[in-house]
Amino acid sequence: MRESVQAEVMMSFLVSEELSFRIPVELRYETRDPYAVRLTFHLPGDAPVTWAFGRELLVDGVGRPCGDGDVRIGPADNEELAEVLIRLQVGADRALFRSSTAPLVAFLDRTDKLVPLGQEGALEDFDAHLDEALDRILAEEQSAG
Repeated sequence: MRESVQAEVMMSFLVSEELSFRIPVELRYETRDPYAVRLTFHLPGDAPVTWAFGRELLVDGVGRPCGDGDVRIGPADNEELAEVLIRLQVGADRALFRSSTAPLVAFLDRTDKLVPLGQEGALEDFDAHLDEALDRILAEEQSAG
């Protein structure tokens, strides 16, 4: 069984109303973390930045505004649905990206073929990976504290 799906999409990084530029963004989905998608933004002059958030958030955000807190996704125009806006925020720092909807939908379709939406919990290894990750996090916290 294939364990990941990835794609590269060109997005516009909207610096301001007057300034934007196109950047490559790697989209990645892995069965070892079946609820999440990862987007790696390749900004010129900076190290790549990866954000992970719920796959369902991206699915929903293609068709309607959604998200709370650090990640908000929604159509750029609620009538056309041709482009999607992705807003990322850490503290006071914000970044806004615009993508065509079609490549995002194609990527999500491939993830759904790998693990159908709503069937993430049926993966045998997911609970074991989650337990391992939690054990590792607890061990790191205990050794640091």
